[in-house]
Amino acid sequence: MAEKKLAAVGAEADAETRTAGAQAELEAQIADLRTEIARLTETVSAIGTGARAVVQGEAELMTERVRERVREEPISTLLTVAGVAFLFGVLARR
Repeated sequence: MAEKKLAAVGAEADAETRTAGAQAELEAQIADLRTEIARLTETVSAIGTGARAVVQGEAELMTERVRERVREEPISTLLTVAGVAFLFGVLARR
């Protein structure tokens, strides 16, 4: 009977050791995941910043083109804007 109790105590000690090892492994994996999430966050932020810069550059380029067009052909630009505004007005009434 004493042998069974000793075996049970030994089994419990082995289980506790395995549990502690598994817990340590899980904690290490969680730390790795947090590090990876931090890296991904930085990458996404960098991509967003780059995309913003590209869009801002394109918007500035388009604005400059429109300004040049207005300076070169003010009457045709005015007529085009009036026509588009008229179409929006007609569509808005419906």
